[in-house]
Amino acid sequence: MRRTERLFHIIQILRSSRSPVTGRALADELEISLRTLYRDMAELMAQRVPITGEAGTGYVLDDGYDMPPLMLTADELEAAALGAAWVATQSDPSLARSARDLVAKLSAAVPKELRPIILDASLKPISIKPTASEQFDGAALRRAIRDRSKLQLTYEDQKENLTTRLIWPLLIAYLNNARFIIAWCETREDYRHFRTDRIHAMEVQPDKYPGRRATLIKAWEEMMASRH
Repeated sequence: MRRTERLFHIIQILRSSRSPVTGRALADELEISLRTLYRDMAELMAQRVPITGEAGTGYVLDDGYDMPPLMLTADELEAAALGAAWVATQSDPSLARSARDLVAKLSAAVPKELRPIILDASLKPISIKPTASEQFDGAALRRAIRDRSKLQLTYEDQKENLTTRLIWPLLIAYLNNARFIIAWCETREDYRHFRTDRIHAMEVQPDKYPGRRATLIKAWEEMMASRH
């Protein structure tokens, strides 16, 4: 474990503990010597991390301390890089650009010794199927979900018939290189799943749907569980 990762791990251990943690307990969990642990604690204190205590009595991290958001471990960085790489392969161009921008920002913000983890990640998403194309603005769809705006769709069903649907978009699901809008359909008065590559037109409506999105999603999950 690199020293940078070890320092982050020490902070995480102290944050999750409700009582003082002894140097011996920290050293054992990190699989390092007490001497190395004491040097690490001295380094954290020198960086003004609000740790109180000393060898023999235990260490405590002040409750009000917040780690900077980019103090990430190697595994956390690989997870972020993998997630961003997967998103970049999807058919939403604006989200793909944002994923690439995220990787660039992470690379610029993390310590130099951690940058190779992002730029040369050992995990990579691979797909043998082409991503389905879409005829609408993916950013507008995501805004509508966040804002609880109703959507009017011109939708092609499995029989290739065009229908008009008024829906309450709840979330976007991914399955086998296809994207689905999970929604309450006012037209059918039930939950429906709409393949985004079958949407011929999408218009954001000025009015918002009633109720909490989280409540509607929970009801959809319960419905799916009962069916399966």
